[in-house]
Amino acid sequence: MVKPPHIGWLKDTGERRHSACGREIQVWEIDVANDAAALSAWAAHFRHHYCADVDLPALVAGTGKSKSDFLKTILFPDEKIAPGPSLRSGDFGEILVADFIEYVLGYWCPRELRYQDRWNRQDSTKGCDIVGIRFFLEQGDHAHDELFVFESKSGMSPTDKNRLQDAVTDSMKDHLREAMTLNAMKQRLLVRGEAAQVGWVQRFQNETERPFKRINGAAAVLDADVFATTKFEDTDSTGHKNADNLQMLVIRGPSLMKLVHALYERAANEA
Repeated sequence: MVKPPHIGWLKDTGERRHSACGREIQVWEIDVANDAAALSAWAAHFRHHYCADVDLPALVAGTGKSKSDFLKTILFPDEKIAPGPSLRSGDFGEILVADFIEYVLGYWCPRELRYQDRWNRQDSTKGCDIVGIRFFLEQGDHAHDELFVFESKSGMSPTDKNRLQDAVTDSMKDHLREAMTLNAMKQRLLVRGEAAQVGWVQRFQNETERPFKRINGAAAVLDADVFATTKFEDTDSTGHKNADNLQMLVIRGPSLMKLVHALYERAANEA
């Protein structure tokens, strides 16, 4: 697995908080370096969640737009018109958490189709935010195969909300959304002829006959100023159906909304 260079900017601070329900909250940070090549690679990685570069010329054809304008005005959430900015921050947070699950924890994390199949650039995709899959054996089912279902929330402007609590609360709904999310993933992979990956998703569609381990996660991606004012110790997972296997994560960073807009701009301009 080749890690994108920006993963090197994602660091474990070693800091740990504890929720009101006694769960550990890991604190990581993203500290972006002034490295043009790495930023360009990150922008390309980010753009590929919305469309494959090989498909971009055909998508642009007939619109009378440049690649950059097409991405900014038709595909990416709008920079200024609501709810575009909040969608941008939400997508950034989801993609960063998916990167964490895939490149740090080592799960297979199919997420691009979540954004590529979006009909309305100003509307979020429904279902579970992030799904990770990891197999215990190279061949055949095992009860220790893992399905990791994560909810992500972003907080990049001043707020009195506990965005980690929002993620936990949304995670409580994932037992209802999981089957629909897996089905949507499977349908999209079938259309694209990804037979092997269809089988990987299908393995987790009947827990009764093919038992596996389910892990839930709640993440908050926060600007450093929002992080500093959030009372994480108030976070409570009481009532969560999978509370014994619930992981909590916070990723913080400075001036994150500025970073988000800069990443979208670079992703468009360098297409």
